[in-house]
Amino acid sequence: MTDAIVFDPEQAIADAKAIDGLDDFGDNLHEEPLRRLFWSLEHEADLNAFGRAAMYQRAVDILATRLRVQAWLKRYPEIRDEVIEAPLVIVGLPRTGTTMLHRTIAADRRMYAPLWFETRFPCPDLDWDFTAEGDRRITDAKAEIKAMVDANPELMSIHPMDAMGPDEDIMLLEQSFYSFNIQSFAYLPSYDEWIEAQDHTPGYEYLKLLLQFLQWQKKRSGQQGQRWALKAPHHLHYMDLVFKVFPDAKVVQSHRDPVDTVPSLASLIYGVWVIYSDSADPTKVGEQWARKFANGMRHTMAVRETLPQEAFLDLWFKDTVSQPLVEIEKVYAFLGMDLTPEAREEMAKWQDFNRRELRPPHEYTLDQFGLSEDGLKAQYAAYRAAFIDS
Repeated sequence: MTDAIVFDPEQAIADAKAIDGLDDFGDNLHEEPLRRLFWSLEHEADLNAFGRAAMYQRAVDILATRLRVQAWLKRYPEIRDEVIEAPLVIVGLPRTGTTMLHRTIAADRRMYAPLWFETRFPCPDLDWDFTAEGDRRITDAKAEIKAMVDANPELMSIHPMDAMGPDEDIMLLEQSFYSFNIQSFAYLPSYDEWIEAQDHTPGYEYLKLLLQFLQWQKKRSGQQGQRWALKAPHHLHYMDLVFKVFPDAKVVQSHRDPVDTVPSLASLIYGVWVIYSDSADPTKVGEQWARKFANGMRHTMAVRETLPQEAFLDLWFKDTVSQPLVEIEKVYAFLGMDLTPEAREEMAKWQDFNRRELRPPHEYTLDQFGLSEDGLKAQYAAYRAAFIDS
């Protein structure tokens, strides 16, 4: 069956419509990126049988989600009235402690956080009863994570995944096909070049809509939060759009030497590529992602020059790891929120349960990915001068 899969955009759209019998996408903004993506998946990614099936199904899932979102909006137009107030947005190069920081803060029940299953499947079935027991998305998400870990068990030592745990909102951006998330699964140079050249405003506007929808869902399910805790290194590439769409955003930026972070990121990306392609090239991973995040960091540094200083809080990886609750106190002061005893207790529990030493070590080398210390220092010279060597 998998050998018969062809990355045909029209067929994928037809397959998505057939799932629920829906046919209204609301707009056609998905069509061009889908077409570009499918060309790269067909002609460049060199996917194995599992990869072809998984990537095709991922696209169909996204299309079906867009159809369901439109159906829910027609039924409950008040979803668009949800206010996303002063969201906390945690950014930084990957592997700078942003995941640990985000997941610890998300332990505070006053925070809304996107859970893995919600980012992968943000829209429930049309007959969902607003309970976890009746939510098929949870079962599907657990099965997908299991399939990925079964294919490459080392993933859990690099970036632990939990279907019910907080995760990056980049997967919400992927629902518009305007993100770099799909490139973390396969080598897609033509799509990557095209998507980098596009205006990503539609992606960020759709992200806001999905957050409104998720907030509405969480309230209907009994959760009452005060603000969103978001996290995605991807936002470094589009910091201008973060503030365009969320003007009152509060950004926490985590810092660590790219010499340490970029090879670790390359190891994570390569660990995913090998699941979907039998010819994944680690040197292509290193070149692509070192370049992408060097560009993203230059963008964020430029945007920061145009914004009030109080829009950002800087933290450093060494401090976040050695004294997480002390650093989180700084975050709460930045947000103007009290770090309550109840929140501290929940955070301490999460920290104790998720100690890094409980997981296998993450091992890699720079030259494994065609990288060098001197090359990374040169590529990230301005960033290192501003935040690492200063």
